[in-house]
Amino acid sequence: MQSPARAIKPATAARRPPAAHEAVQVTGQRRDFNYPEAQQEADASTHLTAARLIERGVVTLRGLERVAPNLTIQSINGTASTNFYLRGVGFNDFTQNNTGPVLTYYDDVPFIYSTMTNGMMFDLAGATVTPGPVGTTHGLSDTGGEVMLRTADPTSTWHAGASEDIASYARSRSVAYISGPLAKGLTFRLSGQTQQGGGWQTNPVNGAHLGDADLWALRGKLQWKPDSHTTVTLSGHFTQDDSQVVGAIPIDRLLGSGSLPNVGWKQSEWDIRPAFARLVGRSASLKPSEHDQFWGADLHIVHDFGPVTLTTISAFETEREGEYTDQDATTRAEGDAYRNIDANTFTQEARLQSSHPEDRLQWVVGAIYQRSRMNQEFFFDYTDYSARGYMSGTSFGINQESTSEFGNVSYRLPHGVKIWAGLLHALDDRGVTGLQSVIYGAGGSTLNFHSQNTASNQFAGQVGVSWQVAAHAMLYYKMSKGFKPGGFTANNTQIQAQLDPFKPETVLTYEVGIKSDPIPNKLRINAAAFYNDYHNQQILGTVLIPDYGPLSEITNAPKSESWGFEATIEARPLPQLFITQNIGWQRGTFQNFPTTNRAATNAYYKKYGVWKAINDNFSGVDMGQPKLTLNGSAEWRQQLTRDYALEFGPDWSYRGSQAMTPGGTGFYRLPPYFLLGAHATFRPASGHWQATVYASNILNRHYYETGGQALTVYMYTPGEPRFVGARVSCDY
Repeated sequence: MQSPARAIKPATAARRPPAAHEAVQVTGQRRDFNYPEAQQEADASTHLTAARLIERGVVTLRGLERVAPNLTIQSINGTASTNFYLRGVGFNDFTQNNTGPVLTYYDDVPFIYSTMTNGMMFDLAGATVTPGPVGTTHGLSDTGGEVMLRTADPTSTWHAGASEDIASYARSRSVAYISGPLAKGLTFRLSGQTQQGGGWQTNPVNGAHLGDADLWALRGKLQWKPDSHTTVTLSGHFTQDDSQVVGAIPIDRLLGSGSLPNVGWKQSEWDIRPAFARLVGRSASLKPSEHDQFWGADLHIVHDFGPVTLTTISAFETEREGEYTDQDATTRAEGDAYRNIDANTFTQEARLQSSHPEDRLQWVVGAIYQRSRMNQEFFFDYTDYSARGYMSGTSFGINQESTSEFGNVSYRLPHGVKIWAGLLHALDDRGVTGLQSVIYGAGGSTLNFHSQNTASNQFAGQVGVSWQVAAHAMLYYKMSKGFKPGGFTANNTQIQAQLDPFKPETVLTYEVGIKSDPIPNKLRINAAAFYNDYHNQQILGTVLIPDYGPLSEITNAPKSESWGFEATIEARPLPQLFITQNIGWQRGTFQNFPTTNRAATNAYYKKYGVWKAINDNFSGVDMGQPKLTLNGSAEWRQQLTRDYALEFGPDWSYRGSQAMTPGGTGFYRLPPYFLLGAHATFRPASGHWQATVYASNILNRHYYETGGQALTVYMYTPGEPRFVGARVSCDY
């Protein structure tokens, strides 16, 4: 939950990114126990500096799971599209046309579709991961939490910098920026990045190479301060991504005949048929890859009227995506897929809040309007699957609008006690239009489906109390209700019933936590325990289409619950040694979830050759999310001479097993894994440059990041092997 403490700060301090010169300094100077003001905020947020993100190699959204507790971010079929799970809250949305349970923000702009953030994690000022229901102090309502990324601001003096990162498999990443004044009160910042190479997979059939990155992105910021009370910031960004994706490894043949290919961990099979390539308008030599373009612009206006501060944020984002994946992970055409997405979103937010953080009474009120339009085309090649033997396509449109009004008030009582309450009202209206499914080839047919709409009108909010027990210790308790609208499962539609909307999701969250610096500048311990009571939790289930087979469908589990805890420990036991450890533990069970048992249904067909829905109620069944997640690092900082220092140490992460389908066992459950990395950095006292050598997955562990079914096979998406690299950066 977004902390009420944030609501009591002026907008210029509470919601704007840190000044860009701070980002420049943090790359040159190592400071421990950052964000001391966050120790007064009653939440379980994880705050990360730009330096920490770079040190841990976090250059994509997925990398954040290595630096925050109870966070899982998984690629969809090895692509740039992602699914989020925070404290186990999340769902697998292959279509990516619904509001996710965990939202991503860049500089307060909500990205409804997480794929739109691809390529934007460069020239950052920091990041914050906040678990729990959000929406009473800014932005949109959600049930799982948010990821807030802050990009570096323009500077009032001239600064420039660049970095070059080269690693195994010819992987390279280049980043550069320039920032400074243009006129009195007018400053700018221009930054960009390129990513190339890094592909580590080969096709055992022909030796072809797979996985190279081919991405470039630009961001520009123009900031005008006509007076000491007003700041106007205009930002724009553009990303072009033609990267190849990570190919899957087939684990088990669920349907059809023939043995699966025997591939190594760093191998994957694929092959696109010329007829399918012509259907989707791409080359017959196409490899599994992206062909994406994203751009957007936003305008921030902040004005301090004295007693109150006004903030307005206007933003427009677009997505043009073309994506080819070989989902059967073989040279056969049993599940090859291509999709086109054309989407745009517009958001307008305005809020008023108190300007003086020293006042006992603090408040914020505001509203946000959000509108999105999306058109998708899905194409599948089943020509080598005897039960189908054709190519098919599905196209549809999604129209969505929502408004949300929110408010939060807090009051500081004597003896370090603070109470607060927040309320939001969300109205959402969305519909799926023009859905058509076409079978191409002999005996082809066209199915047209009528439009469906769903609307929701809900209240959510929070109440809580915090107690500053001592100067460096705070306890808090809060109760929050979260809300997320319903939506549609629209890909590969065969019958009208598949377009029935799933219901909105609500959750009542109870959280108790502590934030403490028991030994200031030596030891920090933050911890929280939570319990989530869900109603109509949105989850990926299964529907059986007669004479066709099982298909994935987002549905509702009427009743479910989850609980757990997370902790972050930062310690400096010796002047030269700094240690960080994140711990996350969670459990969740369905209390009432009637659905088709996909594993049992597949097993029945494999044995008898007849499709029969094996229905089950997963009451009492574990939700399947990793129970234990650990990540951390240790760094030894040795002064070599008066002018130079060396910093080195390991980092690590562990993820427990994860069931990819309700009640999943055997290959339906991803195995646990442990990864070890290390780095060494040489830097001068001036901080103007630094040189780093690093390694990830030092033990070269074979592990899998995600898994899923692609009609005839069950497949895993493997994680990266060992990478060894070097990075040189400078800031002036």
